[in-house]
Amino acid sequence: MVGRMDKDSDEYWHLRPIYSDDYPKFPPINVVEPLSARNLFQLYVNAFIGSNFAESFVFPLDVAKTRMQVDGEEAKRSGTKMPNFFGTLRNMWKVEGFKSMYAGFSSMVTRNLLFNSGRVVFYDIFRRPFLYINERNEEVLSVTAALGCGFTAGCIAQAIANPFDIVKVQMQTEGRRLQLGKPARASNMFQAFADNYRSSGLPGMWRGIGPSCFRACMMTAGDVGSYDLSKRTYKRTFQLEEGLLLRFYSSMTAGFVASVLSCPADVLKSRMMNQPLDKDGKNLYYKNTLECLRIIVKEEGPIILYKGLWPTWFRLGPFSVLLWLSIEQLREWEGQSGF
Repeated sequence: MVGRMDKDSDEYWHLRPIYSDDYPKFPPINVVEPLSARNLFQLYVNAFIGSNFAESFVFPLDVAKTRMQVDGEEAKRSGTKMPNFFGTLRNMWKVEGFKSMYAGFSSMVTRNLLFNSGRVVFYDIFRRPFLYINERNEEVLSVTAALGCGFTAGCIAQAIANPFDIVKVQMQTEGRRLQLGKPARASNMFQAFADNYRSSGLPGMWRGIGPSCFRACMMTAGDVGSYDLSKRTYKRTFQLEEGLLLRFYSSMTAGFVASVLSCPADVLKSRMMNQPLDKDGKNLYYKNTLECLRIIVKEEGPIILYKGLWPTWFRLGPFSVLLWLSIEQLREWEGQSGF
């Protein structure tokens, strides 16, 4: 059938094409707001504001998580007992003071300008061709498309932001190094950048890029992709309307999925980025990510890959909630539809 007959006021029949404006187009088209430079810039700024707002509350948890992941290595080499998550936080506060809870925050803010803002914008661009209208006139995005777009967006954003991640990890573990009697390494972001460049050159700024990108891929697929999918699923399954409740449930789900997917790569990334270098700028402990994985699993057991899972979720859960509530509220104030 190529069309249908309509009768006008004079009782004459006319053939109307089936693909009129009242029907979905094939190939399917999306119904989200048109992609434009203005929308992308607004999303970029909103993601930057939202990520920094979220980090201001949960950053101490990120510092403690990184300390735990790195302290396992120090404990193995020194034979000391490694504290748990709350013990790590308590020790930081008691021994190093409040300032240690926000060690590396300046690097995190700069990283957010490239990573968190970038991955959200890249994801929005990549997902557009995969959005379509089903027979019930609902906008649909498949699981594989959402996770695949998140995976790709995270990889690109992290590849750009990796030097800032190295500095962040080094600054977060500086207090622990001083407790162990090791010399200071990173007093501020600019000095850390300069030292890294002098010691290992430009390639060294991308040290640990393998686990770093893999973690970013998994986290973005779990956070951004899962948030997108969760909103659509909860709308359809529980008939939830766009609003605070839907956004909260979706962001909590996204935070948990992101934690489970990204934790092993996060452990490897912290170990690779925090290890010392020899006089030639080469890694002392692990030559590459696969060797790091093999050694730590052999010496510390496979469970080490999920060391810091709960603090990771304690951080990513609230971070995801604050990030997405901020982004969505800013979009609403700007007159845009929900993400």
